[in-house]
Amino acid sequence: MTWRLLFIWVVLVLTTNVQAAEPIEIGVSLGLTGTYSRPAKMQERGYRLWETHINRRGGLLGRPVRVVIRDDKSDSAEAIKIYRDLIAKRRVHLVFGPYSSEISEAVAPVLEDSGYPTVLPGAAADRIWQNGYTNVFGLFTPASKYALEMLRLAVLYDLRRIAIVYADDAFSVEVAKGAKKWAHLANREVVLFEGFEKGTHDLHYLAIKTRQARADLLVTAGHFDESVDMRRALKAEGWYPRAYFATIGPTLQRYGEVVKQDAELTFAPSLWEPDESLEFTGSRKFIRAFLRDYGILPSYHAANAYAAGQVIEEVVTNANSLDRKKIRQALYKLDTTVAIGRYQVDRFGVPVKHRPLIIQWLDGKKEIVWPEEHRTAQPVFR
Repeated sequence: MTWRLLFIWVVLVLTTNVQAAEPIEIGVSLGLTGTYSRPAKMQERGYRLWETHINRRGGLLGRPVRVVIRDDKSDSAEAIKIYRDLIAKRRVHLVFGPYSSEISEAVAPVLEDSGYPTVLPGAAADRIWQNGYTNVFGLFTPASKYALEMLRLAVLYDLRRIAIVYADDAFSVEVAKGAKKWAHLANREVVLFEGFEKGTHDLHYLAIKTRQARADLLVTAGHFDESVDMRRALKAEGWYPRAYFATIGPTLQRYGEVVKQDAELTFAPSLWEPDESLEFTGSRKFIRAFLRDYGILPSYHAANAYAAGQVIEEVVTNANSLDRKKIRQALYKLDTTVAIGRYQVDRFGVPVKHRPLIIQWLDGKKEIVWPEEHRTAQPVFR
């Protein structure tokens, strides 16, 4: 038998054995409809891609992996029902966390009571980890540090007067509080700090206040709609600060499609970008596979889901078991690099090694402008 035939035979045997084994089920609730549908659908694709890749490699512990995805309609109460059903009735082996800090915070008690150690690839609000939970593990930079790298740029480029506006959801409030803290530590003057009810679309009054405060940098803490609504408000006011920085929205390609040429110069924190120059474990392979399978570039939301799969793959392999106590301990001990960068948590499950990027829309596309070692373009200020 030639080496080529032997290789094919071995692959067929391994594949047959994996397919014959009982699948390992990992459940997750995502807001595939409702407020969070855009990033949640990206995460769904990230999970599916990881599921495909891990099964091609022989699965976990010699068994195929099945990711069971349910739509929580971007609603916390619905997500709680789904996780209770996945854990108590379907008895999935493991779960991933839902999308958004708000929904993750709502389901955290369910995960804690059931003893399911869970990676949260869609949550960053600091207060989730301030309740003594032992089963929730962050994957990326906490919300309170989302504006930290932009404040470093503010110091470097002499942006002295900072306006901060924010939606009243858990994630956005944490981003805003963190931005205020870092601004003061950087000796910047916070000239406006004001929240608004989530779902408010007319933000023109905040654009007026920002202009009257003569802000150099405007930080908008929110999700997709808030980033778009604030940009439109600035246009309606006929004014633009030296720098406009918004969370979540500008990292999505759709931001440019919606606001078109007005996307130009927008800054945003990104947990990862689909740039092949980023030499994180599996990142380049993920980008190419995602583009091939879905015909679009992935956002960091998709990469987060894929990275969560990589983390689970590593801890289950290290533990050589599906015992959730062993997996919990492995998650605390793990120090590794996945598709979005470094994973390591402290004793509370808070990420301590991941560093976000700062992107800016320049000439109709997103460029990485910070940190310097990953820069694809120089930042531009008005």
